[in-house]
Amino acid sequence: MKTRLTISALLIAGLCATTGTAPNSAAQSSADAGAVQLITVSAERYRFDPSEIRVKMGTTVRLKITATDHAHGFKINLTPEGEKGSEPGLVFTSPQECVKIEKGQTTTVEFVAKKAGTYAFHCCVVCGWHHHAMKGQLIVEP
Repeated sequence: MKTRLTISALLIAGLCATTGTAPNSAAQSSADAGAVQLITVSAERYRFDPSEIRVKMGTTVRLKITATDHAHGFKINLTPEGEKGSEPGLVFTSPQECVKIEKGQTTTVEFVAKKAGTYAFHCCVVCGWHHHAMKGQLIVEP
C-alpha cells in the first residue's frame, strides 16, 4: 500500500512538473520554429493602441488592425531605425505599401521579423489635424 502511494505521489509530482514547464518549453520551441504571434491593434483618432509592440526575432507576426472611428492607414518601415539601404528586417508575404483600413473594418498585416531593431510605423491615410502624431514602433528583440 505504501509503495502504491509513493508511485502515485511520484506520478502526480511528475505530471505537475511536466505541465508546469512543458508549455513554456513548447512555447519557446514554437517561437524558435517561426510560430505566429497574433497582435490586435486598434487605430483611432491620432493613435494606435498599442503604440509599442514587442516581438522576438524570427517570429511571424500577424497584426489585426481595426479602425474604430473612421478610415486610417498603416505603414511600417522595412528596415530598423538607423539603418539605410540595408536588407529588409521585416519580410512580408506581399508587397508592403500603405494599408488602408475602413471604419469598423479589420485588416491583417503579416510579416516575419528577421532582424532585431526598432521599426517605426504610422498612419498613412490623412485622418485629421493631428494625423502626423499617429505613430508607433515595433521592437524586434534578439
